[in-house]
This record gives sequence, structure tokens and C-alpha cells, in this order.
Amino acid sequence: MKKIMLSLIAGLCLAGFSALSFADELGQMKEDMKGEMDQMKEDIKSEKDKMKTDVKSEKDKMKAGVKGKGDAMKKKEESMKDEMKGMGDDMKGMMGK
Repeated sequence: MKKIMLSLIAGLCLAGFSALSFADELGQMKEDMKGEMDQMKEDIKSEKDKMKTDVKSEKDKMKAGVKGKGDAMKKKEESMKDEMKGMGDDMKGMMGK
């Protein structure tokens, strides 16, 4: 009977220590996973920020291009107005003579 009880107690002690060891390993794994998740979040955030700056720079380029074209068209329109005004003055001069 003593041997059975001693064997049973020894078995329970081993089970208890292995459970503690298992819990410690789980805690360590949890910390490792948390560290990896934090690293992944940082990577994703840096990629997102990089994409945001790329999109902003492309948008700024497009705005500058459109504005440049708009300015060129305004200048062309003004020169055409001046040309037409000159032609109108010439026509008035021809009619008046």
C-alpha cells in the first residue's frame, strides 16, 4: 500500500512540475508572439506611410502638370485675344479709310 501511495504521489509531483514547465513555455511563447506581432505592425505601418507619401508625391506632380498646362493655355488664349483685337483694329482702319 505504501508503494502504491508513494508511486501515486511521485506521479502527481511529476505531473505538477510538468504542468508548471508547460505553463512557463506557454508564457514564453506568448511573449515571443507578441514581439513578432509588434514587429509586423511596425512593418505594416512603415509600408503604409511609404505608400501614402508616394501617392501624395504623384498627386502633387499631377497637380503641377495640370496647373502648368492651364497657365500655358491662358497665355495662348490671351495672345489669341490680342491677335484678334489687332485684326479688329485693322478692319476698322480699312473701313474708315
